[in-house]
Amino acid sequence: MRPSRVRQLLEREFLAGLRGMHTPVMLWGPPGVGKSQLVSQVAAARSAAMIDIRLAQMEPTDLRGIPFREGGDVVWSTPSLLPRESRDGDRGILFLDEITSAPATVTAAAYQLILDRRLGDYRVPDGWSIVAAGNRLGDRGVTYQMPAPLANRFAHFEVEPDLDDWVVWAHAHEIDPRLVAFLRFRPDLLFSFDPARASAAFPTPRSWEFADRALANYADDPALLADALAGCVGPAAGLALQAFITHLGRLPDLDLILQGRATEAPAALDLQYAVASALIRRVARLPEVGREAAITHVLRYARRLSQREISVMLVADLQRVTGSPLINNPAFSEWAQEAGGLLSDEHG
Repeated sequence: MRPSRVRQLLEREFLAGLRGMHTPVMLWGPPGVGKSQLVSQVAAARSAAMIDIRLAQMEPTDLRGIPFREGGDVVWSTPSLLPRESRDGDRGILFLDEITSAPATVTAAAYQLILDRRLGDYRVPDGWSIVAAGNRLGDRGVTYQMPAPLANRFAHFEVEPDLDDWVVWAHAHEIDPRLVAFLRFRPDLLFSFDPARASAAFPTPRSWEFADRALANYADDPALLADALAGCVGPAAGLALQAFITHLGRLPDLDLILQGRATEAPAALDLQYAVASALIRRVARLPEVGREAAITHVLRYARRLSQREISVMLVADLQRVTGSPLINNPAFSEWAQEAGGLLSDEHG
């Protein structure tokens, strides 16, 4: 399931929790696909607290608490890491990460917390949702089979990488547009993980964020940049990105395009991807005043791109990133007439 879809489900479950109708959610997916980030995005969007508990790093007593004697009774202390309304607010998300990497003694302690929203005398505050996440058995991590009684306490969703979702996220988080262009050019490298092959670094949405930092930190030293990229996404993907960037010196003047002044579109496929991604970023940064005129010029420039698939990609990403009603722009109709069947395929 693509990340944007999973986020919609998490949003609904969060709101259901405010009405006392929440079902605990289990997110499955390979490493680096963005499971924990989806949860934090939902919490941030709702201005709600999020408590992240890494179960793989815990002992049973860390979750259950420590018993102590009180008069003639044995009572359990409440771990401070669990949410308390007086301290953490009346709404939030309790995130149990790495649940499939936790030993059975720890997951057993989580059973009652997940289903009954309590542990002994402790109760999860009303308005708090419970979300867990973990890797699958085949992902070559420290992963245990989830016991059936625990699995039956969740609604289960599998998170899969999706390039369109990643591009929207990348533009919103100021990821280098050259990197966005590269992954549009090589979509197979957004996520490339083979559990059967031993490799410390491999391409994932998370590791491409590391590569973005490397592009900024090592821009002045190509040799160091090559090593840094290989360390982030693996040697093959790192070399491919660096080669792609090396050939971007022939890009047209973006300012001229945004001003509607005549300029030729590049013939090379990689340069067309690069100019498309760069234009989207520039338009997204523009203030509302003047943005509509720039969008008009970009729509007209899209008609100059010889690869119509890239033209469709440019317009579709422009819509996703800016949220502008492109269909109301006269230049959109002109572009759509030329895009023809490809537009139908893109939105069909």
